[in-house]
Amino acid sequence: MSDAPPIVLERDRHLKWRAFDRIELLLMVLCGVAIAGFSLCVVLDIVTRTIGSPWLWLQEVTSAFFIYGSFFGMAVATRRADHLMLSAITEAMTGMTRHCVEIFNRLVILVCGLCMAWFGWTNFLHGFGSFRMPSLTPLAWWYLAIPISGVFICLFAIEQIVNGWRNGFPALAPQPEPEDLPP
Repeated sequence: MSDAPPIVLERDRHLKWRAFDRIELLLMVLCGVAIAGFSLCVVLDIVTRTIGSPWLWLQEVTSAFFIYGSFFGMAVATRRADHLMLSAITEAMTGMTRHCVEIFNRLVILVCGLCMAWFGWTNFLHGFGSFRMPSLTPLAWWYLAIPISGVFICLFAIEQIVNGWRNGFPALAPQPEPEDLPP
């Protein structure tokens, strides 16, 4: 038994490797930090503008929290199959048809992740020629969230393709808890 907190439901365990659970947890914590940081920055921006002494650099920090939170959240949602999926269609299917459509869905996600990683990295490298005002920080540091997220999306898509191929895709039916069973 792992000492990591149980962030994966047992009904979804057949699609996930335990080795990636800590990565998912870290990304979820970073998303929480980004949401809290974004919210705090927006409040501080409103307060400082209201009192007539705005902190101009605060908008840069706000946008960084928003960008990183959005892209890291996209990676977590990919692992949790909460994003980029045609689940309503596939849940109505059974057998080999469902198996093929599930793999196709994840292959599309994998291609999107590869594009994010490749073109995001290219954009990151080109971002050193453009700067945010007033700090003159290169835009590359905002763009870096794209290839990082793309790499995680690729890892999680491959994880689901391999495990779905081996174990099947339909989630196991939830088992009733002992206290829910009739006496």
